[in-house]
Amino acid sequence: MRPVQPAPEVAEALQEGRPVVALESTLISHGLPRPDNLRVARALEEEIRREGAVPATVGVVEGVARVGLGPEELELLASGEVPKLSARDLPAAAAKGVSGATTVAATAHLAALCGIKLFATGGLGGVHRGARESWDVSADLAALSRTPVAVVCSGVKSILDVPATLEQLETLGVPVVGFRSRAFAGFYLTDSGCTLDWSVEDEEEAAALIRALPGLGLGCGVVISNPLPPEEQLDPGLHERALRSGLEELARRGISGKEVTPFLLEHFRERTGGESLRANERLVLRNGRLAARIARRLCEER
Repeated sequence: MRPVQPAPEVAEALQEGRPVVALESTLISHGLPRPDNLRVARALEEEIRREGAVPATVGVVEGVARVGLGPEELELLASGEVPKLSARDLPAAAAKGVSGATTVAATAHLAALCGIKLFATGGLGGVHRGARESWDVSADLAALSRTPVAVVCSGVKSILDVPATLEQLETLGVPVVGFRSRAFAGFYLTDSGCTLDWSVEDEEEAAALIRALPGLGLGCGVVISNPLPPEEQLDPGLHERALRSGLEELARRGISGKEVTPFLLEHFRERTGGESLRANERLVLRNGRLAARIARRLCEER
C-alpha cells in the first residue's frame, strides 16, 4: 500500500487540471470542540464545492496519509482521540499504522506531494510567547519555507507572538501578502497590529503571485492573509481579557509545548461565551471560499 493516497475524486481532479483545495485535519481533532468540529469540517468542504473546487481534507488513517477523507474517516478524526501529526511524525505514524490528524506543516507537505497548490486553514502556528526561553516555534513556518503551497489563513493564532512570527517568516524567505489589506490578520481580530509590505487586490492577482514563484526559482510557499471584516471579528476588548486570563492560567498550571494552543482555544471559548468559536467558524469558511476562488483562477490560466 502506498504511504500517500489521494482520494479518487482528488486524483481525478488533479489529472484533469481542475481546482483542488487542501484542508488540515488538526482543526477537526484539536481546534474545535465536539460536535461543532465535524459540522464545521463538513460545512467547509461544502463551501469549497460551491465555489467550484474539490476539497481534499488531509489526515492519516492506519498509517496511510489520505489526501481527501471520506465521511467515516472524518468522523474518526473528529472523535478527538487521535494524535496531532506534524511532518516529522509522518514516518513513525506510517511504520506503526497509527491514525492521526495532520497539522499545517504535515498537510502542506502531503498536499504538495500530490501537486495541490492551494491550502486553506484558520490560523498558522508560529512563534509562541516566551520563545526566547522555550524555543517553542511551530514547524509550520519552516515547512512553508520549503513547500510550494499557498496557504490562505487569517494570520497566525492571536495567542502567539505575532511580530516574532512575521520576523521568522521573513528570515525563512516566505512571502506574506494580505488580501485586499496591508494589515496582517489577527485570527479572531481583523488587524493583528502588524503591517505587511504587500497586498493583492483580487483572486487573479493572488494566482499570478503563486504562478511567479517557481519561475523565479523559489521553492517556498506563500501566506495569504485573509482578515475577518470588522463587523465579524471578536470584540477586541473581550479578546484582550480572554487572552490575559488565559496566559495567567497557563503560567499557573505550568502548561507548555503542544498543549498550549488547545488549552488557550478552549479557554477563549469559555471566557467569550462561545463567541470565539463562532468567529473561528466564520474565518475558516471565508478562507475556504477564497482558496477555492484562487485555485479556480490558477486552473483557468494554465
